[in-house]
Amino acid sequence: MRRMACLIPALMLAACSQPAPPAEPAADAPPPMEASAAATPAAEATAAAPAAAAAADVPAEDARARIESVLGDAAQYEKVFNAFKIAVVGGDRAAVVEEVRFPLNIAGGKKITGPGEFQRSYEKIITPAVVKAVSEQDFSKVFVNQQGVMIGDGQIWLIGECLDKACARVEVKVGTIQ
Repeated sequence: MRRMACLIPALMLAACSQPAPPAEPAADAPPPMEASAAATPAAEATAAAPAAAAAADVPAEDARARIESVLGDAAQYEKVFNAFKIAVVGGDRAAVVEEVRFPLNIAGGKKITGPGEFQRSYEKIITPAVVKAVSEQDFSKVFVNQQGVMIGDGQIWLIGECLDKACARVEVKVGTIQ
C-alpha cells in the first residue's frame, strides 16, 4: 500500500508531462516514397546523398544544374516539361497523354491505368488548378529532389524511369498529377 502511495504522484506527473513535439521536416524534404518508385532512377538517387547535398549548394534559379546533379540529363526533363506545358495550356488531350507514364498517380492515392481511362477522366485530372500551375511555372524555377521535378505546389511530378539495368537510358514522363 505504501508503494502505491509513492507511485501515484510519480505516475500522475508522468501523465501530465508533454512529450517534445516532433521535428518539422526540412523545407526541401521529399514527399513520401511509393513502393513503385524503387525501380526509378529517382529511387537510386536517394542512395546518392552527396548528390542531393551538392544540389543544395546550387542557386535556386538554376534548375538545370540541380537536375544534372540530382537526377541526370536536364535536357530530357526540360523537353517533357515544355511539351507537357504546351499540351496542357493548349488543351491538346492527345499530346498530354503522350507525356504521361501509366499507371499515373492522381489525387486521393488513385491510379489511372491507361490512355483510355485518362481521356475519360481528363476534366477530373487536368483541372483549372493544374492548368494554372503548369501555365505559371517557369522551368528555371522548378523544385528538384531525388524523386523528380515538381511543377507548381506538387500538382505535377516529372519522373525518370530506367530503361536498362545500368540506368544508362532513362525515360522522363509525367508520373503524378494531383
